[in-house]
Amino acid sequence: MKLKDKVTLVTGGAGFLGLAAAKRFLAEGAKVLMVDVNKHELERTVAVLNSDRVDGFTADVASERDVKAYAAHAAERYGKVDVFFNNAGIEGPNAPITEFPADGFDKVMQVNVRGVFLGMKYVAPHMQDGGSIIISSSIAGLMGSGSFVAYTTSKHAVIGIMRDTAIDLAPRGIRVNTIHPGFVNSEMLLRIARRLQPGVEDAELLRQLGAQAKLGRCVTPEEIADAVAFLASPESRMITGQTLVVDGGVLL
Repeated sequence: MKLKDKVTLVTGGAGFLGLAAAKRFLAEGAKVLMVDVNKHELERTVAVLNSDRVDGFTADVASERDVKAYAAHAAERYGKVDVFFNNAGIEGPNAPITEFPADGFDKVMQVNVRGVFLGMKYVAPHMQDGGSIIISSSIAGLMGSGSFVAYTTSKHAVIGIMRDTAIDLAPRGIRVNTIHPGFVNSEMLLRIARRLQPGVEDAELLRQLGAQAKLGRCVTPEEIADAVAFLASPESRMITGQTLVVDGGVLL
């Protein structure tokens, strides 16, 4: 077990990547604190995991008070944090730049960028030296797609947070990296695809998206969790400041 007795903190815990990562962390022997703004979904997710090594904490990652609270709770309950999966995010609206709602842009930036920043600021002091932080970005953080300016901007921005923080935390041996999923077979991907192609069956949407990957299919949440677990483990002990793409070859 590569993470035996390690304390792992996961934001966006009730989402598809949060759940997949928590399952993998548990399989590797870790303790997991799940954080999410949706109390009902968080409780359901914790119940699904059904482990005495899992705890939940309801918090809005864009709220400084809430982030201070979940970081303090992790420190008080476990005495440390070894792995921080700074994962919470939303996709926001889609529209051409001239029609994109300013309030929609602000909301995405609040969650996806401010939320990541606050997590780094308040969790890092509780991190164990030699720990690992993984920030969720996206292939949208390495390319443009049109009509998703808020999401694309936010996922580029967290790379900057990662690179700067990797320098700040290097003296403590804390590694900081971003993970960049491609088209992940998930409800989030389908929500976006349905907006862009209304009336098309979900199976066909997934087929079309998967065909853009050189390996011929969409990525599964579990495959993203495998990569997150690698970055969390001692096997990545000399990897920091890096962008790990898990997309089946979309960007090739």
